[in-house]
Amino acid sequence: MKTKITESVYRISECPENLTMVLDSLQEGIIAHDLNRNIFFFNSMAEEITGYAREDILFRDCHEAFGTPFCSGECNFCKDAVPPTGITKKALTITTKSGEQRRIEMTMVMMRDENDEPFGVLASFKDLTDLINLQIRAGDIRSFSNIIGRDIKMLQVFQQIQDVSSYDYPVHVFGETGTGKELVASAIHNESPRSGEPFVPINCGALPESLIESELFGHVRGSFSGAIRDKKGRFELADGGTIFLDEVAELSKLMQVKLLRFLQDGTFERVGGEKTQKVDVRVISATNKDLMQEIRENRFREDLYYRLNVIPVNLPPLRDRRSDIPLLVNHFLKEAGRRNDSPVPTITDEALGVMMDYNWPGNVRELQNAVQFAIVKSTRDIIKKGDLPPEISRLTPMESPRRSRSGKLDIESVRTALKTTGGNKAKAAKLLGVGRATLYRFLGAHSDAFE
Repeated sequence: MKTKITESVYRISECPENLTMVLDSLQEGIIAHDLNRNIFFFNSMAEEITGYAREDILFRDCHEAFGTPFCSGECNFCKDAVPPTGITKKALTITTKSGEQRRIEMTMVMMRDENDEPFGVLASFKDLTDLINLQIRAGDIRSFSNIIGRDIKMLQVFQQIQDVSSYDYPVHVFGETGTGKELVASAIHNESPRSGEPFVPINCGALPESLIESELFGHVRGSFSGAIRDKKGRFELADGGTIFLDEVAELSKLMQVKLLRFLQDGTFERVGGEKTQKVDVRVISATNKDLMQEIRENRFREDLYYRLNVIPVNLPPLRDRRSDIPLLVNHFLKEAGRRNDSPVPTITDEALGVMMDYNWPGNVRELQNAVQFAIVKSTRDIIKKGDLPPEISRLTPMESPRRSRSGKLDIESVRTALKTTGGNKAKAAKLLGVGRATLYRFLGAHSDAFE
């Protein structure tokens, strides 16, 4: 039996037409190139996913055949002088022939001959775009691009990230301190075709005004005391990728003018320099301030606001998505277990109850700190109410007038879920992460709000 199987495999491998037929029958795209990146195989599913015909792709450089590097610059083979060993898996975004952005999962492996010498790279990939969108719409997802959450408000944020990542327009993220604005900016970058290029964050409120211009745009040698060499700014370092301007409302009026000019034509000069620089950068900004109020009080330029706020993304505070608290606590406990190489602690219902009722002014960052505090304070593998920080542990779990004791429902979330599911209560309950009986009880207790 083994001999017959071996003979069959030999017949397939010795006949190119048979091998092509086998690979064309696969439900994954297959692309292979030699050590000079010249493509020598491209199967039918690869044609279907990318929209490119085989005859347009074969024997061309994979960085040129698709207009941009097919791997979005994330392939180790493209970056390293020495070809990679082993199997590499990546999630990345590609641009199809029609210009559509698709999220794919790619597995790459180096091919070797009978002398164990590398001769090319084989990559298989599958399209996850529709699956991810379906999971987000159905609420069947607990995290997205390193952001934890399944509350209806976070699912809407996930969908926004999916939608805006395909475009190069400026995005402005608004949210309270600790809500994860940089995580959202990073997710937009990672889901975009720029994902293989740099993501460069800068906190505009953390640097003195005398240094912020140099940090953003760089300087030339001798431009000021201490400038002993030319230095690239964050915009140059982000060339081809994304720059994230956190606390953008803290920029001075002078810096706002310089930023406005860059947004208009993509050019700037280094401090002390005369040469105009031009870079290709996507700008994502963020603030915890109301920029319209800043405009009314003459602290922020209105024209800059409209340049930055092309696509607004609003992050909900943790108190408005309390159903995510157990999920986040579990995540931080597991993270601590991995980091400390120790068993994952459990948390009592009483401790979790007071955490659900606490308002979390510091949002997710404060929650993470509270979990870390409790891990250190607890003497066993069980976290009790008394192990929580004092401002939390002194609370008594109580019923909120707008929220069930489970802490999972509020009027706005239920209303949004019912609208999303077309009034289907079973689907709405699944979307909200509760049982149908819990939802029915909530609707009965708040019937006046849903008339």
